[in-house]
Amino acid sequence: MRLILAVAASLAVLWTAAQVLLSWRRPELGLRDGSLRTCGPRPNCVCSRANEAPHAISPLEFDGDARDAFQRLKQLVAARPGTELIAETDNYLRFECTTPLMRFVDDLEFALDEAQPVIQVRSASRVGYSDMGTNRKRVEEIRRQLAATEASENGSDAPTR
Repeated sequence: MRLILAVAASLAVLWTAAQVLLSWRRPELGLRDGSLRTCGPRPNCVCSRANEAPHAISPLEFDGDARDAFQRLKQLVAARPGTELIAETDNYLRFECTTPLMRFVDDLEFALDEAQPVIQVRSASRVGYSDMGTNRKRVEEIRRQLAATEASENGSDAPTR
């Protein structure tokens, strides 16, 4: 019985180590034809360009100047613990978000869509099947923070969204 438990524990450690190592490989992301990629079949990704559950999430809305909103977004996301800015253009931001305990890396992307005007968003885990809602929670926290910074800049006490 001890041998079985030792083998099972060893396999669990090896599987976890393999997942962490795989999450360090940076996937090819970015804008394609001006849009963020959609999610794959696994339920570990949310994207404002997706139409179907469990991937669909609303884009980030803002009032006022689009460039100012995009700059505020960049600053508030960069200030989040475990988050690193990886790529930036005038209308695109890419961050890596590292989980504190297991050190898994998630990719977080934003695309400024001035025509709508909204900020499209995609947040996806690099490894694993399910993220247990982590990416959706992250995006919703950022949505609340962006609304709060917008409200404070407008002199309002309550977020507008």
